[in-house]
Amino acid sequence: MSAPDNTVYVMPEQLCIGLYVHLDLSWMDHPFSFSSFKIKNSDQLETLRQLGLKRIRIEPVKSACLPLPVVTRNDEAAQPPVAPAPVESEAAKEKKVRIEQLNRIKRDIAEVEREFQQAADTIRNLTRNIYSRPEESRHEAECLVEKMMESILSKGDVMIHAINEKLGEDAYFHSLNVTVLSLTLAKALGLGEEESRDLGMGALFHDLGKIEIPPKILMKTEPLTKSEQSFFEMHCEYGQDISIRAGLSKRAAEIVMQHHEYVDGSGYPAKLKTDRISLLSKIVCIVNVYDNLCNPHRLSDALTPHEALSHMFTVKRCKFDAVALQAFIHCLGVYPPGTIVQLSNEMLGLVVSANSAKPLKPNVLVYDPCIPKDEAVIVSLERENELSISKSLRPGQLPREVYQYLNPRKQVTYYYETKKPNDAV
Repeated sequence: MSAPDNTVYVMPEQLCIGLYVHLDLSWMDHPFSFSSFKIKNSDQLETLRQLGLKRIRIEPVKSACLPLPVVTRNDEAAQPPVAPAPVESEAAKEKKVRIEQLNRIKRDIAEVEREFQQAADTIRNLTRNIYSRPEESRHEAECLVEKMMESILSKGDVMIHAINEKLGEDAYFHSLNVTVLSLTLAKALGLGEEESRDLGMGALFHDLGKIEIPPKILMKTEPLTKSEQSFFEMHCEYGQDISIRAGLSKRAAEIVMQHHEYVDGSGYPAKLKTDRISLLSKIVCIVNVYDNLCNPHRLSDALTPHEALSHMFTVKRCKFDAVALQAFIHCLGVYPPGTIVQLSNEMLGLVVSANSAKPLKPNVLVYDPCIPKDEAVIVSLERENELSISKSLRPGQLPREVYQYLNPRKQVTYYYETKKPNDAV
């Protein structure tokens, strides 16, 4: 890999604390967490000098000092010292642990994506069969919701993942997003099994009435006319009718009817206010708005997950139940999955999963030009104590090569993984 114009090479003996180094090695061939970093202590300095590299690339602009001068030696002094017998350093041992964790994270993500695809297929089938085989569709939905509940409502921590974009291009995925996030929020609010079951069913079917709305209205990217908007709002009533015919519970059908009602009375179809809207409907309303902000029909209008939560809290806060909104923000973290971030070491990354138990410590896929894209490192901020997120960025702020490497999702789709208390991180 050719060095960029803003880097120079120095001898290992010229290294000192404060220099920003780039290691032109495979990530597996050195003991550090990153291939690019600022030297912080003498242990890192000694480890760098023992790598056996004849020269090391540094970036002066990011360095806090200049390299040490080259020391000229006489012939006798210039004889290379006898290399000590290789001993596995603590840094190397820690790197082995990190590699195991990285492989575990990648295996977990692959399993989550497989489960996600199965759930999406189920939703596609039950939606297609809701008229011809309503009871069968309801049963399929109940099985899916029950499976989600067993995992999400367990005693483990819920890890929410941003799903690979190739898996997240189907219209049915909105319902899956809303169901997963609603059940996650239900756990945070301490809802019981029966309420959560009704919540899951209502969330899964919340947009079912849209099958009665003409596609030209559903897919329209320009503002709807007054008559089109009135027709569109009918999807709540259509959905409630279908839900009742399919045998959904009263509370689940109520969610389908009320999921666009706001606590300030500005929603539809009945402009209900706080005390007339069920708690379960308030939960689905919050999650539905969030997902629509992240995944609108016109992608140019999409907000990043971080922006969507900020917008809901600062601009639309009066429309939502305050307790549920605060809990939702905590569940997804300040930097939800799908968010582009800059870390405290100035490296850029994409949040791929967030732990509701530790919202400020997500897993981040890091941009490192020294590492091939298909081998990109996923860093657990829970374990990297010295690292934190300094700010979020819009995808358009990224240099082209970083954007192509991180591949931020045009549409953000979520699924869950549950970590039991005795699971390794």
